[in-house]
Amino acid sequence: MSRYNFKITESHWQESWEKAKSFNVKDDFTLPKYYVLEMFPYPSGRIHMGHVRNYTLGDVVARYKKAQGFNVLHPMGWDAFGLPAENAAISNKVLPATWTKENIDTMRQQLKSMGFSYDWDREIATCDPEYFVHEQRMFIDFIKKGIAYRKKSWVNWDPEENTVLANEQVIDGRGWRSNALVEKKELTQWFLKISAFGDDLLKSLKTLDRWPDRVKTMQENWIGRSEGMRIDFNVINSKNKIEVFSTRADTLFGASFCAIAAHHPIARDLSKNDDQLATFISKCNSLGTSEAQIETADKEGYDTGLRVSHPLIANKTIPVFVANFVLMEYGTGAIFGCPAHDQRDLDFAKKYGLDVIPVVAPKDANQKDFKIDDVAYTGNGVHINSDFLNGTTIDEAKKMVAQTLEKNKSGKREVTFRLRDWGISRQRYWGCPIPIINCTECGPVPVPDEQLPILLPKDINFDTPGNPLENHSTWKKTNCPKCGQPALRETDTFDTFFESSWYFARFCSPNSPDGLIKDNVNYWLPVDQYIGGVEHAV
Repeated sequence: MSRYNFKITESHWQESWEKAKSFNVKDDFTLPKYYVLEMFPYPSGRIHMGHVRNYTLGDVVARYKKAQGFNVLHPMGWDAFGLPAENAAISNKVLPATWTKENIDTMRQQLKSMGFSYDWDREIATCDPEYFVHEQRMFIDFIKKGIAYRKKSWVNWDPEENTVLANEQVIDGRGWRSNALVEKKELTQWFLKISAFGDDLLKSLKTLDRWPDRVKTMQENWIGRSEGMRIDFNVINSKNKIEVFSTRADTLFGASFCAIAAHHPIARDLSKNDDQLATFISKCNSLGTSEAQIETADKEGYDTGLRVSHPLIANKTIPVFVANFVLMEYGTGAIFGCPAHDQRDLDFAKKYGLDVIPVVAPKDANQKDFKIDDVAYTGNGVHINSDFLNGTTIDEAKKMVAQTLEKNKSGKREVTFRLRDWGISRQRYWGCPIPIINCTECGPVPVPDEQLPILLPKDINFDTPGNPLENHSTWKKTNCPKCGQPALRETDTFDTFFESSWYFARFCSPNSPDGLIKDNVNYWLPVDQYIGGVEHAV
């Protein structure tokens, strides 16, 4: 032929591959294995060039490894729950399940037309009950092990989508889908206790021998292990104290203020009789909870009138502010400000006329004349203006301060993590129902295994703002499995990242009624080559 007739030739070979099941893989534990995984797509209805790039890269690796004699697992599935389907359903007046299924059918055909070497017998969709029933069982197991729990928490609230957003879903202070300005809201949420695994996660990074260094560095920073001191600042004329965690206790002699979060117990108590403080706290609520938002916002504070005693300097007191850049969810919800050596503290001190006392100077600087103007000094050096620490290095001073604070019983050494527990509750319909029944007598009760999976109702109405499951007249009404009294189902659904946190393991035994077959998982995992966005890797 004079030209390559791709329509005829490609169709012919694709049909031949499908009939022969050329890319189907068997769990043959005697063969050397290779697991190629590309991030599975959200079923939006159309494959774009980013998909084509990722999936072509994966296909090249899979075919190459198969040609080398490896038993190659190369699966594909659909990250199918989430807000876009719900929003599309509202716009087009169709059920999210219908919209999602139609899109999956379209995209599957698009992928097949490109001739990718997928084992389509292992296809999964996270919105299928056969998939998420195991997720519901997992969650109940997590509760039994103390890894899942419920508490009140301040969250990012998207007022347009009427749901909680993770910090990663807040971009420049706005919801990643709606572009609405995100607010703070206190809600009772379900959490997974990831923070308990900080040290394990850090140690495991060292075993990732073929991962890019930048990804491992990003993970290390995300986990954020810090060694420091928990320091007590006693409130003058009160039995209260403010606890501060700091990695730079050596700069205590330069402290000129304490700042507490808007939702710190002391701030909330004061606001009951201080209308101006209550207004300031409301203003703080208009900010989200992500560090990026806090860092870029104008630093503002409210002088409470309280003063605390300095833990190292007798008879010295410093003022206490409520500040919009301090969050209850990070550390203790309070900081001490050392303006000379932290740019944020310096900007704040200049704004409110607070002292700027340099306590670390470069070794070669004239210590008597060393001062801070508009830029905080954050480099190495020796201590000045610091009483018994003068002349010591930063590391030496940290040890000496730790010993002194512990001797005085005004502080103790502590390890903390930047990593926070994962809030998994979302106030939307199109997600995996959280398998909990809320009883006025028994509290939150896990759904019995024989009643799983908990399915979403099909007669759903999106006309009323808010959570459609909460607004449903009958779905949430049930009886308590413990006492038999009338009770209510949990109307929150899981964050969709819950589904995409374990799909790679399900591909190892996608049709098993037990969810995961241990021998299969042990054979195929870990994934040998992952192709996808860096945010997934982190």
